[in-house]
Amino acid sequence: MAETREDVIRCEGIWKIFGDRSRQAMEAVRAKGLSKKAIREEFDCVVGVQDASFSVGRGEIFCIMGLSGSGKSTLIRHINRLIEPTSGTVYIEGQNVNAMGAEALRRLRAEKIGMVFQSMALMPHRTVRDNVAFSLEVRGVSEAERAKVAAKAIDMVDLTGWDRKYPDELSGGMQQRVGLARALAADPTILLMDEPFSALDPLIRRQLQGTFMDLSAELHKTTVFITHDLDEAIRIGDRIAIMKDGVLVQIGTPEEIVTKPADDYVADFVAGISKLDLVTAARIMQPFGAYVQAQGPQDTGGWPMGRPEMNLNELVDLAVGTDHPILIAAEGQPVGVVTKRALLRGIQGRDEERAA
Repeated sequence: MAETREDVIRCEGIWKIFGDRSRQAMEAVRAKGLSKKAIREEFDCVVGVQDASFSVGRGEIFCIMGLSGSGKSTLIRHINRLIEPTSGTVYIEGQNVNAMGAEALRRLRAEKIGMVFQSMALMPHRTVRDNVAFSLEVRGVSEAERAKVAAKAIDMVDLTGWDRKYPDELSGGMQQRVGLARALAADPTILLMDEPFSALDPLIRRQLQGTFMDLSAELHKTTVFITHDLDEAIRIGDRIAIMKDGVLVQIGTPEEIVTKPADDYVADFVAGISKLDLVTAARIMQPFGAYVQAQGPQDTGGWPMGRPEMNLNELVDLAVGTDHPILIAAEGQPVGVVTKRALLRGIQGRDEERAA
């Protein structure tokens, strides 16, 4: 994402402490910097989320990845205030969600935020179409308009022809598509997705990931996506936050997470992840000026040409069949050089000098 992006969601210093003495525990944290263990022993309270801060840009897919019990589902429920923070503030499009009254909060949830969970909780007595259109019905939208919008949302998730079926006539994957269509029908600004595909078989899960990515590219919804699967986070996310024991350990692009893990915990997670589709030319190239300074003037006419955003797989394709380095150009101007050595080191995951 560009540095000048527009933030739709901003969470600042979110703490959630569970227990009857949570307020006293929070005061002790501020005064004495108590650890989670000390909070549990002294106040009989459990820290669910610890000082979490992050922002999500318009149209961005922001994945929060962590194991069960890491606090990721607790954190996402602060965004639409299903859970009240012990401390900290959530802003949506600049509005303080925690300061909203009941009516403003109801409108926010109904009009700006769609939710998709692992358990769809579809209404068994309603057809697919009526399940999808339910939020519009609650908002008083006419029956004709509801039918039109529902039909479009059903088509988006490839369920055309199933609109008059009931949930018990659908497979698990199809029910999940209905849940996604229901969220999209309300045309929210934000999608909150809490492990929506985790209960599905691997093939169906991958198909739904593909459907979701296609829809995201088309609709540009701002999305917070919870998962315990790093492969899923890397495939889907523009950025990823790794969460452990209530703490956001690292936030970065998939490439940054895999190539520059913040600590041993993240490094262990990414150890088995292939870098071929993640690492880009921009990361491994030597600046063109520095290359010329070191090697002298170059006749680049016969060199293969790539772009800074090309990944290692694409660079390998360019490198096959030539002894020349790869010239990296942006807007028609040379900006860097990828040598065979740099390409091999990139495949190895070695972060060393980008020398020829």
